[in-house]
Amino acid sequence: MIIDMVNRESFWSELQFSIQGQVITPEDAGYDEARLAWNRKVVQYPAVIVVAECAADVATAVTFAREHDLGVAVQATGHGNIRPADDCLLILTRLMNGVTIDPVAQTAHVEAGAQWGVVLAAAQQHGLAPLLGSSPTVGAVGYTLGGGLGWLGRKYGLSADNVVSFQLVTPDGQLRTASAAENSDLFWGLRGGGGSLGVVTSMTIRLFPVTQVYAGNLYYPASMAAEVFRHYRAWVSDAPDELTSSVLVMNFPPIPALPDFLRGQSFVMVRGCYCGPIAQGEALLQHWRDWQTPLLDDFKTIPFSEAAAISNDPVDPLPGFNSGAWLRELSDGAIELLVGYGLGQSSPSPLVFAEVRHAGGAIGRVAEGTAVYGNRHAEFVLSLVGVSPTAEAHRQLVTYVEELKAGLRPWLTGGVYMNFIDGVESQQRIRDGLAAGGYERLAKLKAQYDPDNRLRYSFNVAPDR
Repeated sequence: MIIDMVNRESFWSELQFSIQGQVITPEDAGYDEARLAWNRKVVQYPAVIVVAECAADVATAVTFAREHDLGVAVQATGHGNIRPADDCLLILTRLMNGVTIDPVAQTAHVEAGAQWGVVLAAAQQHGLAPLLGSSPTVGAVGYTLGGGLGWLGRKYGLSADNVVSFQLVTPDGQLRTASAAENSDLFWGLRGGGGSLGVVTSMTIRLFPVTQVYAGNLYYPASMAAEVFRHYRAWVSDAPDELTSSVLVMNFPPIPALPDFLRGQSFVMVRGCYCGPIAQGEALLQHWRDWQTPLLDDFKTIPFSEAAAISNDPVDPLPGFNSGAWLRELSDGAIELLVGYGLGQSSPSPLVFAEVRHAGGAIGRVAEGTAVYGNRHAEFVLSLVGVSPTAEAHRQLVTYVEELKAGLRPWLTGGVYMNFIDGVESQQRIRDGLAAGGYERLAKLKAQYDPDNRLRYSFNVAPDR
């Protein structure tokens, strides 16, 4: 950063005078609160924070960063931070949270800071649904830029594949539209390539006529984990696209907020969402009930507005750890390792859960080269989640997961789903999350749109000079 530290106050005043939003510096009382990410594991110290209120604020902030040789980071909720926003200009988009539904076109215009829950509520008023993920508190734009595999994914595809257009500010400070017909190179690179090409200020997405689903969880004893995983493998081998599901080992933490039945206990679970005729969803789940009566069965008809109940992801900030990989197959050997590490080896597992989600369906029926998102033809994606309140806990999780992945190597494709990894791993493995040749093409686009790599806090793509 080349700002003269003696004159920094005048620089920040200049920036504040130019925008509608708020400029927050390390000297301001609200700085420590503003710099927090939802994932409390991320500790960051930006040189300055801009709380943007509109696209013009974003353009002004990006221009200011270019003029003063600052990197640019962007945060809506801070769920999926890849690199801490240190010594840079951090744009917070949380106040840009408008959502407009077009029920005739079946689309939604979503601003950069809007969370999925707001989009869902607005769309459901018109009998429509967005392709959100498991948590309504995640930012819609950031989720989409990473791909976006949710509970309607096998039927309708990825969130990224159902974007009509993006509005963004490129690193030269220009406000642009990216779609199949306009700036199509940017449109290709944004869908699965993260925010390394520009700061997205809003997007227009397709909506789908989903108002109720048959969804929930089946809980079985942890002692049955391997058997349930194998049964799940057979169950989804001919599953209809309307069913998006997963199987997981779940270790509930010993916290007072949980009921006695769950607190500190481990289970193997089958969860999912069927978005076709309810009677057909009931028939699909009857297969499990006839096979083995679960300890708890909460599969039922629910309004899709309550889709968050499927995963029950935490809504309060915490120090999270995420890792994952695409599986070539859910083999007996892979199941043995997943169950063993999921439940713990000689001591309890540090993982909260080890989940295998079923992908495929509409996700794999998109032509190669349409978007930079990769790994379309792998049908099982592994998600490993833990809580790392201390540096030591984080190191233990990293070591534990590396051991598990090393054992799983014969059944891994070598690819990753970028929304399921974070931190150092997400910085190092961007190539593995993209389509074949995608990194090289993104690097050329970086050289064109961001030659100075100001947007280096998103996916780690170096400009190809």
